[in-house]
Amino acid sequence: MSHAAPTTRSHAVSGGVRIAYQQAGEGPPLVLLAGQANDHHWWDGVRADFHPARRTITIDYRGTGDSDKPERPYSTAVFADDVVAVLDELGVERADVYGTSMGGRVAQQLAARHGDRVGALVLGCTSPGGAHGVERDEAVRRSLAQPEPSAFRRALLELMYTPGWLADHPGPHSTLGDPAMPSHARRGHRLASHRHDGWDLLPAITAPTLVVHGGDDRLNPVANAPLLAERIPGARLHVIPGARHAYFEEFRAVASPLVLDFLVSAGRSGPVGRDRK
Repeated sequence: MSHAAPTTRSHAVSGGVRIAYQQAGEGPPLVLLAGQANDHHWWDGVRADFHPARRTITIDYRGTGDSDKPERPYSTAVFADDVVAVLDELGVERADVYGTSMGGRVAQQLAARHGDRVGALVLGCTSPGGAHGVERDEAVRRSLAQPEPSAFRRALLELMYTPGWLADHPGPHSTLGDPAMPSHARRGHRLASHRHDGWDLLPAITAPTLVVHGGDDRLNPVANAPLLAERIPGARLHVIPGARHAYFEEFRAVASPLVLDFLVSAGRSGPVGRDRK
């Protein structure tokens, strides 16, 4: 598995908060947005898949990685504003956006509230949240409430990946959260994701949109995928059979070409990936 490191790292400033970002590859820009309480390393296992056709841009959400970790309220709207600050810093007028898990919620905010900055949109293993979102079941909630760290980690791994894949890939795994996050930031991320309600935003998304989900995802139930696809005008839906939450990594041989093909086809139908001159 290729773990290509970002070629450049720097910071943008968003509302007085320094936001770390990373770039790698060449071509039209593609913003990759990670899951809750994760930094850019979430994408380590698959980032290089996009570099034949795209320059990838990742961020460390405020509270993670090399970004500032202020003790103030976090929200998916604030995270979206941080992405805009990074695009401004880079002089990128418009970029394709691929958000997974909480990153998909951030991407909803970005595409609805800053539509002129988004070329094509991919929403992976995510949810509209709020009253219309389908919540994980009680058994999953109990498994994630275990106080013993090793038991929690094992439960999360089993929700992210299939047993066969875990047997062949003992780790370390880059999708289990930033271990250096302070407790206030971890709590802020959890609340930001929980309080997200994108239902009224979704019809305002004008970007060509692909919704992708693992068919066996219990962490973020697959029933959320058709809700998004039906609510966003013209959106496409693709469910990957047998995949759990981290479909993009375990099923990368399916997911990465699927996403790239969609981005390329969407790019033919309209201008994307323009840098400001």
